[in-house]
Parts: sequence; structure tokens; C-alpha cells
Amino acid sequence: MAYRHIKIPTTGEKITVSNGKMHVPDQPIIGYVEGDGIGPDITKACLRIWNAAVEKAYGDKRRIHWCETFLGEKAAGLYDGNYCPDETLEVLQDLVVSIKGPLTTPVGGGFRSLNVALRQDLDLYACVRPVKHYRGVPSPLKHPQKVDIVLFRENTEDVYAGIEYKTGTPENQKVADFLRNEMKAKFFEGAGIGIKPVSEFGSKRLVRKAIQYAIDNGRESVTLVHKGNIQKFTEGAFRNWGYDVAREEFGKVTITEEQLYGEYKGKQPEGKIVIKDRIADIMFQMMLLRPDEFDVIATTNLNGDYLSDAIAAEVGGMGIAPGANIADFVAVFEATHGTAPKYANLNKVNPGSLLFSGVMMLEYLGWKEAADLISLVYPEVVSDGIVTYDFARQIDGATEVGTSQFADALIERIKGGIDLDAKRGAQQEQLAKERKQREVRRLLQPMEEMIESGRVPHTVGDLMTRSLVTVTDDETVENAMHAMTDNGISSVVVEADADGEWGIVTRRDIISRILNARKSTSTTKVKEIATRPIVSVPVETNIREAAKLLSEKNFSRLTVQQGGRIIGIVTETDIFNAVEKFGFLAD
Repeated sequence: MAYRHIKIPTTGEKITVSNGKMHVPDQPIIGYVEGDGIGPDITKACLRIWNAAVEKAYGDKRRIHWCETFLGEKAAGLYDGNYCPDETLEVLQDLVVSIKGPLTTPVGGGFRSLNVALRQDLDLYACVRPVKHYRGVPSPLKHPQKVDIVLFRENTEDVYAGIEYKTGTPENQKVADFLRNEMKAKFFEGAGIGIKPVSEFGSKRLVRKAIQYAIDNGRESVTLVHKGNIQKFTEGAFRNWGYDVAREEFGKVTITEEQLYGEYKGKQPEGKIVIKDRIADIMFQMMLLRPDEFDVIATTNLNGDYLSDAIAAEVGGMGIAPGANIADFVAVFEATHGTAPKYANLNKVNPGSLLFSGVMMLEYLGWKEAADLISLVYPEVVSDGIVTYDFARQIDGATEVGTSQFADALIERIKGGIDLDAKRGAQQEQLAKERKQREVRRLLQPMEEMIESGRVPHTVGDLMTRSLVTVTDDETVENAMHAMTDNGISSVVVEADADGEWGIVTRRDIISRILNARKSTSTTKVKEIATRPIVSVPVETNIREAAKLLSEKNFSRLTVQQGGRIIGIVTETDIFNAVEKFGFLAD
């Protein structure tokens, strides 16, 4: 296909997707956008570094054939004022993988952010932001080396869907009247109104990608970050759908945090990834106090926006924070900072954000050796004090260099050679040591570790006993008593009868219905004293709601169900202990 301004290289091959897999040739064509402001400076420097790393890692076997595409101000100059030409979107889709510098969103009404336009038009639903500390980079933390997370932010929904109604407009009045009159909602007159859609489809595909990333990269855990204690049907639903994906699609390789502590006593089984969740405001605190407790994060759009920038500030700032917007396969890697026009064409700024976005891109291609060359020489150059102005003013005795000179220093170190196996081995050894330390803490003081790591239960699924002990209708009460004694429990679940109804037998039932009635435990059948039907609640039921139900029904326990099956029991003792240990139940 002929394009107006974009010239597809005559050498190289396009990346293809078939049978649900991406196929990367040894000579791929990759798209790039220089970007606005400082974009040309950092893009030119990074292209040289990426090419040097690929050449060092693979010699003549592999090479990237770069295809320049146009967005932002450069596009406007070529396409009669159009900042986001259709042919660029077509090429980015066709090439599958591309990378871009920072873009300016034109000032004036009617313009979408170019970044938002890309995400929506190409359905780049996952914003992926790795954040880790590199030795030598200035940081406000005492132990910045503990920060090493990959954040998956849902990119298409939440308040960023753009469903808003300005106060004073007819549209706003129509929505406000509907909410007040039909839905009985209460809010102040003159309020601007925004709609926050969070769908099962959007949530699940984001969490699915995060879990798969954790599996592919040997990560330890995936944390679902949400504000579900307040926004139960959006943020809370995101959390629940995330657990559903883990259980239904990755059940063989995932366990919940409750299982980690309850079934495995804090010792993480080999080959298992822990799925956990944290309330968003607690997560901000945890990323300052206990960042090494978290590995991969999956969250909604607004939470991800806040968190990714806040965590980046812990390890050197947005200037070195990489990112990518990814669909099922199509991926646009990007610098995450702005265009900084006052530094344009001054050969001054730090290329780190775009540089490490390129490292992400190389990893995405499966070219780990080239990616590691850059990641491993970068801290050596910075630790030698060879840095751009932003770091130079924070490091005593540093040698301040320009953008291109910093690239020269990295390329020189890359070409000089580095023992990748030794460096990787040292990293893996350190990672294993840190994981072992966390495991020992969990084994020695599990409750303290749960509290210190921000784990606050808020649904019955967090408190329930999952190891169900069941008996059948035709077993004797004596057998049921033995089952209680052997397992140290005060009740057993009775399996479903012919009508599909489950039952329960408690110690109190045996005392009141057997001993007090002078019946024989060896001849009386369970079905004669079982309570049916039992009161069961969904696994996502809020603990406050469960406590209210126990009080109203004058029960001491509830069974917990998921997908039509009983999966656990939560008792008044469980709730009492949670309140005593966590001091919680406040939203």
C-alpha cells in the first residue's frame, strides 16, 4: 500500500500475528515517532543505543529496520494541520510494534490528547509501566533498590472514558434529573457529572495480561489495586473479576494470599503466583514502606495514573520512567514524560524514559540479550558520575554531559563487552535471597506480616475457612463428631441432598438434638439433625453485611459460595478475630 508521507523500508520484514502468537523475524521493521519538543534529541540518541545493543548481542544475524511515522507537530506540518493522520494509525497497526517520543496535544477546543487517541483508536487497553531503581540514580528513599514493580493500568475505561457533562448544559440537566428522579440519587445542584464505566470484559483482559506477564517473567505475585470498599460496583467489581480470572484461567499456577497464609502457612509453593489485593490508598503507603512486598500490579485507569507517577518519583522521576500501551499484540512504547519545549534542540535532557521504553520493546520482541546489555551497563555509567544535568545537580562530583554524549558513554560500555551470564546470575541470586527473607518473615510472624504488608480483609472470602470438612446424610452423628475432633473445628458441612440443598451440623446441634434428647450418636443419622437449608453468601460479600446477617438470623456461621458451590465457612469468631487483630471495619 502506498502512503502519502510514510516510507516503509524496502529491507526487513514485518512482524506478523497468526494462530494467537506474534512472530518476530530477525530483521523486523519497527515504527518510530520522533516526538515533539525534546523528542528529536532523545530519539536520535536512543536509536543509536538500541542499534548498538542489538549489534553487540547478535552481530549480523539481527537488525531493526526503522520506519519513521508521524504524529504531533511534525505530522501537522506534513498533513495540513492534522496532528494524528489516519495513515499513521494504519501503519502502527500494520507494523505491530512501534515506539514514540513525547507528543504535544494542540491547544484549543475539540482536540483529543494524542496519547488518548492512540489508546482508543488502536484499542491499546493495557498501559504497562515497569518501575525499578538503577544503582547510582538519585532517590528520596532510604532503600530504593527495593522498588521493582511492573504496573498494568487499564487504559480504556474508568473516568478516562470521557463521559462527562458540564454544569449548566442541557445534557447535564437531563442526566441530573434522571439520577435524582429515577434513581433517587442525592448530590448538590450545579454539579459537573462524570460517568465511571468499569466492565467485566475490560477488567478481565487487563488482569489476564498482568498474570500472563508474571508467569512469563518469573514474578512472585500480582496485586489487584482498587477502591472497592467505597465504589463496590466498579472498583470492587474489578477486584472480584480479577480473582475470577486467576481462579478460572490460571488456577493451576495461582493461589490467593489467604491460601498462602491459611493453607501454606506463609511458604509460597514452587511455581505458584500469589494473587492479592490492596485498597488504593493503602497501596500508596505500602509503596513507600514495603515496596518489595509487591511485584506486578493490576489496577483501574485513574488509580494506575496516580500510582505509576508516584512510584516513578521514588526511583529517579519521570525522566527515566518507561512505558508502553499494548493491545493483544499491537504495542506502542513511549516516553512517559512531557515535551519540555524549553530544552528542545539543546542536547541537554535525560533520554532515560525513552531509552528504557526501548528496553521494554526489545524484551517484547524476545530479544532479552540486547535489552539486558542496556539495563546492565546503564547503572555502571551513572555510578561513574557520567550523567545529564538533572542527575548532575543531585550527585556530588558528577560529570555533566549532553544527551548525545550520554549515549556515547553507554554505547562505548556496551561495545566494550559485559559478562551477561555473570550479571544475570548475580541478579537471580539476590532475588532468591530477598524472596527467602520475605518467606522467613511470613513463617515466623504471619499475622504481623499480613498487617505490615497492608493486607486488610474486607470480604468474607478473606476470612473464610477454605478447607471444608464434609459428611453425608447417611453417616452417623458419631462420625461427624470424630470429623470435628480430628480437624479441630466446631461444625461440618453436610453434602447436598436429592433436592440440591446443603446442610450443616454444629457442636451445639449435637448437644441439643442428641445428648439432650438422649439419642444415640452411633445410630442417629446426620440427616436427622442437620440444619437445612443453610444460609449462604457470595464470596465477595462485605464483612459488615455478613456480620449484620449473622446478627439478624441469630446464627454463628455462614457458608460461602462461588459459582453455585459451597467453598468455605465464615464464623462469628472469624469476624471477631479480624476486628481484634486488624482494628478494621472502617471504610
